[in-house]
Amino acid sequence: MPFNLQDIEAKWKRHWEDQQLYKVEVEDERPKFYVLDMFPYPSGAGLHVGHPLGYIASDIISRYKRMKGFNVLHPMGFDAFGLPAEQYAIQTGVHPAISTEKNIQMYRTQMKNIGFSYDWSREIKTCDPDYYKWTQWIFIQLFKNYYDLADRSAKSIDELIEYFEDHGSEGHTAFGNLEKEFTASEWQSFNTKKKEDILMNFRLAYRQTTYVNWCEALGTVLANDEVKDGLSERGGHPVVQKPMLQWSLRITAYAERLLNDLKELDWSDSLKTMQENWIGRSEGAQVFFEIAGHDDNIEIFTTRPDTIFGATFMVLAPEHELVESITTNTKEVEAYLEYVKTRTDRERIADTKRVTGAFTGAFAIHPFTGKKLPIWIAEYVLKDYGTGAIMAVPSDDERDQDFAEKFDLDIINVVDKTGYEDSDVHDKVGTMINSGVLNGLEVEEAIKKIIDLIEDKGLGKKKVNYRLRDANFSRQRYWGEPFPIVYDKEGVPETVSLDELPVELPELDDYKPTSEGKSPLARDEEWMNLEDGKKRETDTMPGFAGSSWYYLRFMDPHNEDRFASGKSVDYWKSVDLYIGGTEHAVGHLMYARFWHKFLYDKGYVPTVEPFEKLINQGMIQGLIEYLYLRKEKTNGRSHFMCAGIVKKEGNEEDYIKIPVLIDYVNNYGSPASYLDQNSIDQFIDSRPEFEDAIFECTRGVYVDGKFEAHRPENSDSHLLTHSEIGKMSKSKFNVINPDVVVEEYGADVFRMYEMFLGPIEASKPWDTHGIDGVAKFLRKFIDLFFNDEDQLDVSGDAPSKEELKILHNTIHKIEEDIERFSFNTCVSTFMIAVNDLRKLNSNNRFILTELVKLLAPFAPFTCEELYERLGHDNSIHTTNYPVFDPSKVKEEEVVYPISINGKKRGEATFSADADKAQIENDILENDIVKKWADGKSVKRVIVVPGRMINVVIQ
Repeated sequence: MPFNLQDIEAKWKRHWEDQQLYKVEVEDERPKFYVLDMFPYPSGAGLHVGHPLGYIASDIISRYKRMKGFNVLHPMGFDAFGLPAEQYAIQTGVHPAISTEKNIQMYRTQMKNIGFSYDWSREIKTCDPDYYKWTQWIFIQLFKNYYDLADRSAKSIDELIEYFEDHGSEGHTAFGNLEKEFTASEWQSFNTKKKEDILMNFRLAYRQTTYVNWCEALGTVLANDEVKDGLSERGGHPVVQKPMLQWSLRITAYAERLLNDLKELDWSDSLKTMQENWIGRSEGAQVFFEIAGHDDNIEIFTTRPDTIFGATFMVLAPEHELVESITTNTKEVEAYLEYVKTRTDRERIADTKRVTGAFTGAFAIHPFTGKKLPIWIAEYVLKDYGTGAIMAVPSDDERDQDFAEKFDLDIINVVDKTGYEDSDVHDKVGTMINSGVLNGLEVEEAIKKIIDLIEDKGLGKKKVNYRLRDANFSRQRYWGEPFPIVYDKEGVPETVSLDELPVELPELDDYKPTSEGKSPLARDEEWMNLEDGKKRETDTMPGFAGSSWYYLRFMDPHNEDRFASGKSVDYWKSVDLYIGGTEHAVGHLMYARFWHKFLYDKGYVPTVEPFEKLINQGMIQGLIEYLYLRKEKTNGRSHFMCAGIVKKEGNEEDYIKIPVLIDYVNNYGSPASYLDQNSIDQFIDSRPEFEDAIFECTRGVYVDGKFEAHRPENSDSHLLTHSEIGKMSKSKFNVINPDVVVEEYGADVFRMYEMFLGPIEASKPWDTHGIDGVAKFLRKFIDLFFNDEDQLDVSGDAPSKEELKILHNTIHKIEEDIERFSFNTCVSTFMIAVNDLRKLNSNNRFILTELVKLLAPFAPFTCEELYERLGHDNSIHTTNYPVFDPSKVKEEEVVYPISINGKKRGEATFSADADKAQIENDILENDIVKKWADGKSVKRVIVVPGRMINVVIQ
């Protein structure tokens, strides 16, 4: 019977689905193992060959653990809300739900083609009301709780209300930012809105006015990583800083725990460092500076309070709430504020060479010297970082120094570092000078002393600060989870009741943002306006809302009464292995850890962390083919130049690199890749903005569909392209569809080749030249089972010692490498084993049956078919994994190299059981030793058991 891979794959896909082979339930008597992939956003482009890399790795582990006796949870779902589907709806009129479902179907089909062992009965979609009902429920819990610093845990806001009723704000231990203290009687006199305004300072889900990246064209707030050079990453639309009333999550309350608990996680050091840096813990002092002529003061946080005598001016963030009230230099400040609106926080931090600012006209009073310090605003200070204000010490801070030099402000040296030759401005070393009571002290002593003085004088206190900011949780768009919030006539928010969940997203015909900057939901007045003058919140939640807890829903995806039953959560506990990209290191992973810790505080989950071990798979890169486009047009026309000419002239800076679809490129993947006239026409058809472009090569110019040769003998044009290895993406026109590869080579070859490319964590280029080797290996493996007539031909004889040795060496190496996630070396080991068995002409049934079990996690279709043809009626994926027997690889004899005075002179064979003393004694009678001794005395015999013998002769 022929072994046709396409037919076999179709057969077993149907069988696995019909039998629900990978369906899993809670089984208390079996150990569990939860393997999870970071679930994808289903774009219209579908999967490319880079996407399945992590999925294949997780599938190998899942199949392996299942065969090792574990009850394996390996689910898949889709992060289905988001801006791309909404933008597509605006452009085409296709409802996001329709386009998203179509994309999901395509993804699901592609994944099934590759043979993943997902329990599809647990599939979830974040846009499904049955799912986002519980996203809304979690938001409600966050709204109804605050963080208690004394107990280091979330508590009901009702407890805080009771405390305020009895004690006022004095002595409270709630994490927050209360601006003004109040007594119990004052609290009781406050109206509902006043009380709610105060509580918003403590709720874990709260609403406040904050500056956001506002994109008018897209009609929504964008995250910093969605903005580049003042433009939206999607569409290139202008983005400005705009104050808006937004929902936020108080993740900063959990900063210390998020930092400390990293130590217990089996994550890479690099990933932990990324999170540590993002959380950014620093110790220092809180100090208040009075403002001349005003009742207000400026709060700053500094890690170098010892340098306070070097403070010569103050800098506020342009958005700081004091700017308006203290400014007298109005015209200059207003102009500067307009400029800052065009700059994102990321640009303001990264652009260290740009020095800008405006003087407010106000002065602060130095708390120790009494000097007046001019108060400036500058973009390098951010409103939501620290207190949004700094004391500027230009002698000890590079950006402060640049600012002082630009605007001719005083610089006072306060730290003498002459005794520390290798130190720089960031090192906390040196002797204090020009610092009053601190003069002569070393920096560390000075820090302690000045903090004591600050606290004694009531100027501030010792404090720990974090770089981590609260998470903006509002989006002014349609395709997202509605908030379970309604507002009364006074604008006081309240949550809907559980029996009203989910608050479903209504059907809309117009998905465009409103002219007022509100969500499209604001157009649906029937949905928005409720009885008694109440109104629904019309913003929607961001993309990370649904992905912050989806791993929990997989544990019990069809539960209508809870996000997951206590029984399910107690059994599955947390994710044992999580695989995904590093791009989520400080976004999704941080938010998921925060939500999980909150649910732990409230008793809903039994573990402190959601993901025990995490692997970041590397990127499979693609070859990008570029055309060189002149920055300056020629007679109003775009002008492309041959890469050969550009590189020869060495003027690449005068060109822009324009990516070309790899299908158009001749000799794709070689140093001599090029476009001919037909390819250029294809490029123009795909990029009509270049329809009148000039394409120049060494032989001539191709323009308006004609080639004009530089010399009569030149008959055609070859425009060389520039090749680079980079990210595989639709925007780079270098996407390779895995369906095409699977169709040509089969899913198992595709799976093994992706693993064979290199270590799972490493980035590597996609190169189809190497896939033939994997295909040949799999063919050789299959041939072990069949004769020349394609008939099953296996021997029932007892396996030989050589065959058993090959098998058990393979078991040992494969198991060892799987456990350390070294899948590329597993493939190499399989290749070696097959070659060794071919040398023995082995077709032993027992050996091949065990070997097919070993290979099953890597090549599930092929191995399932071979196992059936060997006469088994159960699935190979439910069998027991082969067990390594050390006795089968133990050598009976060991061949030792014999060295005389360190130089190899021959070999000798000893029993593997021979002890060191016996070898030392017997080697003296060896002919090689006698020959080289030649009457001389043997001074010493050195034996390294199992490895070598060295005889030292005088």
